Amino acid sequence: MKAAAKAHTNIALIKYWGKRDEQLFLPTNSSISLTLDKFYTETSVAFDPDLDTDQFFLNGQQADQKETAKITSFLDRIRIMSGKSLYAKIDSENHVPTAAGFASSASGFAALATAATKAIGLDLDDRKLSQIARQGSGSASRSIFGGYVEWQKGEKNDGSDCYALPILGEQAWDLRILSVEVTTKEKKILSREGMKRTVETSPFYSGWLEAVEKDLITARAAIKATDFEKLGHVVEANALKMHATTLGANPPFMYWQSATVEVLQEVQELRASGVEAYFTIDAGPNVKVLCKPEDEAKIMEKLSLLPVVREIHPCRPGPGISYLS
Repeated sequence: MKAAAKAHTNIALIKYWGKRDEQLFLPTNSSISLTLDKFYTETSVAFDPDLDTDQFFLNGQQADQKETAKITSFLDRIRIMSGKSLYAKIDSENHVPTAAGFASSASGFAALATAATKAIGLDLDDRKLSQIARQGSGSASRSIFGGYVEWQKGEKNDGSDCYALPILGEQAWDLRILSVEVTTKEKKILSREGMKRTVETSPFYSGWLEAVEKDLITARAAIKATDFEKLGHVVEANALKMHATTLGANPPFMYWQSATVEVLQEVQELRASGVEAYFTIDAGPNVKVLCKPEDEAKIMEKLSLLPVVREIHPCRPGPGISYLS
């Protein structure tokens, strides 16, 4: 009983920030993302009657007890669905800079959900896979699909109406996303912890929930109309609003570094000079820059001159999940 799958990471254009249910990973707001072609995870899962515990290997190394426990907890949900109690060996290759704001958990749990359900004998559609992946990492629900994707928050307490759906396929609108790396160090405050603290203590959080509903409408319309300027403005504003909520948390925290600010200022200067570029930032210090294909080389050249920039990863809209032989 073995299967392998590949899933790509995604960048949130309209951010997911906060949960209404910590156990089922139900978000307080819907979100919109773009799946990226550059970063991905490949995972194989083999259920074996001879195993008495799950074995998790990440990039060739056996994971520690804490990480393996998270994988076991996730697989328990799949075991319950299937009615089978077999343990598994999981081999995962992560082609993503881990915990530096590139959403490695999104591709990781999307690939794991896809491979594990197939290996244990479940035949599920993408919507159901999205629901399962969500319970490992919220953003993983979006990585089931390629291109432009909306994760719907749903209203039901059991999460049955909480899943992602595609808005526009990866071939339909060729934007470029420059992933600007200013650090590869692991974040001091992981997304889950930061999210929880913000929801529970930030006085700015209610304003975020009110504003994000309007941003979703604007972004959805911009994507369907392939209106780059309209999308760029709302994406940039939404990211700034999300990060502002963390400054109001108790204790306050910030994902940005001084290098982050330098990149943001350079993007704004490029735009002032007539080059269309817009930034967004997930829960980390690295920056993603959205641009049109014809401006990609010019923007890369300009950003690469900044001493704080370690590397620039040019990305395009990427595909959804696939099974590997």
